[in-house]
Amino acid sequence: MYFNAGFVNNIFPVAMPSFVTHLESAIDGTRLEARRIQTMHADRPLWVRYDLDRVREAVSPDQFASRVSSMWRYRELMPVEDEASIVTLGEGMTPLLKCERLGHHLGLRDLWIKDESQLPTGSFKARGLAAAVTMAASFGIKRMAIPTAGNAGGALAAYASRAGIESFVFVPVDTPIVNQFETVQLGARVFRVDGVITDCGKIVGQGKERVGWFDVSTLKEPYRIEGKKTMGLEIAEQFGWRLPDVIVYPTGGGTGLIGMWKAFHELRELGWLVSENMPRMVSVQSDGCCPVVRAFEAGERFCTFFENARTIAMGLRVPAAVGDFMILDAIRESSGIAIAVSESEILDWMKLGASMEGISTGPETAACIGAVEELSSNGWIGENERVVLFNCGALQKNVDLFDGVIPMFNPENEADWELLTRKCLP
Repeated sequence: MYFNAGFVNNIFPVAMPSFVTHLESAIDGTRLEARRIQTMHADRPLWVRYDLDRVREAVSPDQFASRVSSMWRYRELMPVEDEASIVTLGEGMTPLLKCERLGHHLGLRDLWIKDESQLPTGSFKARGLAAAVTMAASFGIKRMAIPTAGNAGGALAAYASRAGIESFVFVPVDTPIVNQFETVQLGARVFRVDGVITDCGKIVGQGKERVGWFDVSTLKEPYRIEGKKTMGLEIAEQFGWRLPDVIVYPTGGGTGLIGMWKAFHELRELGWLVSENMPRMVSVQSDGCCPVVRAFEAGERFCTFFENARTIAMGLRVPAAVGDFMILDAIRESSGIAIAVSESEILDWMKLGASMEGISTGPETAACIGAVEELSSNGWIGENERVVLFNCGALQKNVDLFDGVIPMFNPENEADWELLTRKCLP
């Protein structure tokens, strides 16, 4: 494999056709042309649909292992027309880590963490934006904009710069400073907004005509789902094409949960799964911002706007998601659940995950740890069930959450040695 102008070539030994047949409205099933720029239908997201019979004839699951170790190994289930146009930083195939100590602490024998913090931009946003920018470049788009409360801005900036596309990023003023400056360094024009992510989204929407950018907000174009669904394809391959019993996912905009559920349906239709049992999908939010949980508990298909949203897990601070019904449909279809955890305990769970397993655990992942703790203790998750939770972003993205004082040590001071000795004794 070699790189040229930000695009990847020779991922596959021969040129391969696209297996995309059309786009489909998620709200009413309207069929739309795939090979032109499309955003939404009736103000709701679109699905990318494939000719799965042709995919089945073209490739078998055992062939993926010999391909490039990235999400683009699943080329037949991705929307690109020409593999030479793929915009990549090597994203995908993140490790699936067995967590025995954390599992024992939570009362589980088979707990795993899918560690997305090892992606190029330090979070799972790299997947969706790699796919979205790849498709934007193929359509000749030269300017893109996004609202973000954290990692999506850095991911757009990185992939847009890689593709030679101009990027604009709007962030709430209290967005973690690491995310803000990372996005600037990666080449985007970044602007702070006095409000939450929905306020940033309004600005991006208003700028489509005035500034001429393409709006790549969550689910306002169809390809971020396709990038995120590769998390589900990887889990299936990593577990030998047998899906876990439970998937625990932190939910803001919900693209990853929606994408994985789509991936699992495609795999089942392809006949690639060893067992057709589907995982129960758990949507995790903070009690400081939990519109999906409220709608789930009320039996509603759509969420109401969550007023005064507050959480230190910025990826969860989405008071209104355009794909709310898609999230709720997946949860209910899977016999899953939506759960809100205590905002006041997120920092404790964050330290627990990082210190027990050495995994760079962010606050969104910490919320998932709290959810597993509750669902295990009340019996919703069985002791012997296989559970996968997602570490969506690296610990170092959240330095503003660290507190406490690191003590000085003076080797000439006997008292310091005595204190150290006492700390080390059992």
